[in-house]
Amino acid sequence: MGNKTVFVLGMDGFNQAKLERLSSARDCRFVGLIDPAEIMEAEYFPIDDMLARATAQVEAHETPPDALIGYVDFPVSTMLPILAQRFGLRAPSLEALLKCEHKYWSRLAQREIVPEHIPDFALVDPFADNAIAACSIAYPFWLKPVKSAGSYLGFRIDNDAAFEAALAEIRAHIGIFAEPFDRILDHATLPAEVANVGGRFCLAESLIGGEQCTIEGYVQDGNVHFFGLIDSIRAEGRSSFLRYQYPSILPRRAREQMEDISRRVLAHIDFDQSAFNVEFFWDAAADTVWLLEINTRIAQHHSDLFEKVDGVSNHEAAVNVALGREPQFPDGGGAFKYAACCFLRSYVDGIVGRVPSVDDVDALSREVPGIIFEPHVAPGTRLLDLTHQETYSYALALVYIGGDTPEELDQRYLLCRDRLDFDIRPAD
Repeated sequence: MGNKTVFVLGMDGFNQAKLERLSSARDCRFVGLIDPAEIMEAEYFPIDDMLARATAQVEAHETPPDALIGYVDFPVSTMLPILAQRFGLRAPSLEALLKCEHKYWSRLAQREIVPEHIPDFALVDPFADNAIAACSIAYPFWLKPVKSAGSYLGFRIDNDAAFEAALAEIRAHIGIFAEPFDRILDHATLPAEVANVGGRFCLAESLIGGEQCTIEGYVQDGNVHFFGLIDSIRAEGRSSFLRYQYPSILPRRAREQMEDISRRVLAHIDFDQSAFNVEFFWDAAADTVWLLEINTRIAQHHSDLFEKVDGVSNHEAAVNVALGREPQFPDGGGAFKYAACCFLRSYVDGIVGRVPSVDDVDALSREVPGIIFEPHVAPGTRLLDLTHQETYSYALALVYIGGDTPEELDQRYLLCRDRLDFDIRPAD
């Protein structure tokens, strides 16, 4: 048994295995807090109850906590600093974290330090009678809640009709995240400009574009470190992600701009003692980058990519920063030169007729070594009933693959897509 007790909010089996394979964490015992189903599948988040239960579990444990970590978005990311403060553990302040997680507050802070690298934006009250007329951002733009997860309730708005349709959907469903997020905000000291901007507000942002990517790193004792750049590849002509691919093929000058902007923003908001990932667009024609958003954690969908290429997952940063130790990332110590997390999606509603079997995946592994298949549906699942899906598609499964070149990854992705059949049948 390890002599360091590390509590993990929402720990599932996949990530527990990644954590326990960390050579730097051999002295750690990982203890799960909150059933992951309450986070990934729930349609209601009783934040006060979840905080109380997590607190009671830590207090009742046989050994005191040495660290508290998480690797998923809301509500884990926002609960973590509250719980860490209660037990005197390393974590960002809640206010610094909210300057990333609260999309409006985040843009206000970014505008103070890197205004040339963010889009035009405006606050939108979806419940206001004049919401459309009051919006100052010209079409087309993106409309999204000030707090969501996984692109839930994010809409591209091209005209008044699309705006009205999006507002109707948002009004009907925004409470899933808005109500618990407001409970989190009750724990924070808010400046006047965001004090009345709760979870039921939205943000309109002008379109930005280019090659999308995510830079991962951590801040420890005020020092910002980076350990990987991942390309986010979208389906052609769509906003949905096709796969995350590591390492990035973008030029060094693009990464240097992203590192500079990340350092400046993170220092400006006093973000410290945590891993992070920052999403960007690189506009090759203008040779500049656009800051999309800051996430206050590692990206769990990247963990297997780092392990396949570098021999250690990004949990290395989360665990060791929380313990006050220096993370160690070897360069290219994994079994593959490139790796990807691929999405298998349906762009229409339907009922799942079958899910690929273990035998199907085993047979495919002869041609795709190192494949990991993670289904998100079961036979009989109605896609429309899936929780927390992005607006324009349904995620059926994740497939993790490795290869020696980006071209080989692409070939292996296509092979997986064609062989792993879900047989989606019409719902009506």
